Amino acid sequence: MKYFVTGGAGFIGSNFIRYLLNHYHDIQILNFDSLTYAGNLNNLEDIESDSRHSFVKGDLSEAKELENAFHNFEPDFVINFAAESHVDRSIVHPDIFVKSNIWGVQNLLQVSLDHGIEKYLQISTDEVYGSLGKTGIFTEKSPFDPRSPYSASKASADLLTQAYFHTFSLPVNITRCSNNYGPYQFPEKLIPLTILNSLNGRKIPVYGDGLNVRDWIHVEDHCSAVDIVLHKGIPGEVYNVGANNERSNIEIVKLIIQILAELRPNLKISEKLISYIEDRKGHDRRYAIDSAKIQKELKWKPSISFEYGLKDTVRWYLDHYDWLDSIITKGYLEYYQKVYGNKFPV
Repeated sequence: MKYFVTGGAGFIGSNFIRYLLNHYHDIQILNFDSLTYAGNLNNLEDIESDSRHSFVKGDLSEAKELENAFHNFEPDFVINFAAESHVDRSIVHPDIFVKSNIWGVQNLLQVSLDHGIEKYLQISTDEVYGSLGKTGIFTEKSPFDPRSPYSASKASADLLTQAYFHTFSLPVNITRCSNNYGPYQFPEKLIPLTILNSLNGRKIPVYGDGLNVRDWIHVEDHCSAVDIVLHKGIPGEVYNVGANNERSNIEIVKLIIQILAELRPNLKISEKLISYIEDRKGHDRRYAIDSAKIQKELKWKPSISFEYGLKDTVRWYLDHYDWLDSIITKGYLEYYQKVYGNKFPV
């Protein structure tokens, strides 16, 4: 079987490629990625010699590049991880998110239809549902209520994907997952940013009062869910993916500090590094995912507890500090200062 994976040099995409290679023998994977700031071939260093995986640099918004890649590879399955994905960046540059997450998806859907692929899987997010109050939970029937340019672009991509199913009978599925964590995540996200800043004695920025709640899932569990939806999902269906791990942002930060203090006592990491900053524009208060549908219909369930997964993730970053250090480019420093408003000591 041939898998066309977009965004395969990014956080979740690279973990999914590794998951496929570890679970299937007779496969071929084409990794199609434009290598923006969050796409890093170092994420795939351990599998670069695997003949089952090949890489093509390409942009979803360029239809000709996609057509050439499809023509040469002739895929059976398409899994679209490619997306601009950070809310803060979407506030600064919403136009980039429209180009990548909407126009790029339309191109990918059309070329998938033209080539008669077996299944198209759109990787979406729980953020398309908007924000919850103190109670409630997102189901697949929850209405769209996106609050940021990022979530609006992802909601638009979902609607396009559903339209290609209903209008053109393209076999599609959509997965909407809660917040991922694990190896190779770019340090603009809460968990790797907290680890990076803690290790370097820098202030850890926390938006608002820190009580915004997210539902967390280890990337390995997300990959297993994507795999089962790809092969067993009913065409046209949407599946929520979550692990029932609701935690406030400040709780996550304090847990990481506690783990680092235990693993690296000589660094004297403490909660004194926490710095509350002005809240993000349109900051959703709470997310919570109901994954009963995928668990009941496809017999999937998460296997990694949050306590184990978070500590294992911290250990991974400690063991791969060279990878973290390689991320700190001039562009990253300029972005960090622009968003958080304080100088980033190098």
